[in-house]
Amino acid sequence: MGMMQEFKEFAVKGNVVDLAVGVIIGGAFGKIVDSVVGDLIMPLVGAIIGKLDFSNLYVALGAIPAGTENTLAALKKAGVPVFAYGSFITVAVNFAILAFIIFLMIKQINRLKKEEPAAPAAAPVTPEDVVLLREIRDSLKK
Repeated sequence: MGMMQEFKEFAVKGNVVDLAVGVIIGGAFGKIVDSVVGDLIMPLVGAIIGKLDFSNLYVALGAIPAGTENTLAALKKAGVPVFAYGSFITVAVNFAILAFIIFLMIKQINRLKKEEPAAPAAAPVTPEDVVLLREIRDSLKK
């Protein structure tokens, strides 16, 4: 069997296809969570704390060249090393929200699995020698 045939069998297996679908949906879901955090949650948090834009929170770690605008994008473009902790806060909030949503989904799936009625346990089969000994005992009683 050639390598292409083996690859074809591997790629068409259900697990690989399911994994690919999961990765694609996960990527799209990640973009949705990014939007929820960046466009809905962080502006609310910023409004409550005092109109902060978390994505622009940083500390410049090098000398800022003269004439460079004091924004994160301008400093990165000028090659100034920056400690962009605001971006990290945004990514951390994204992760927490995504993890919580996945937790809720798995919790719901597990709840649905538990609702399926379990098959009643079958009575254990009595070994043949025990059955034979019981028959002998019963015949001796007669």
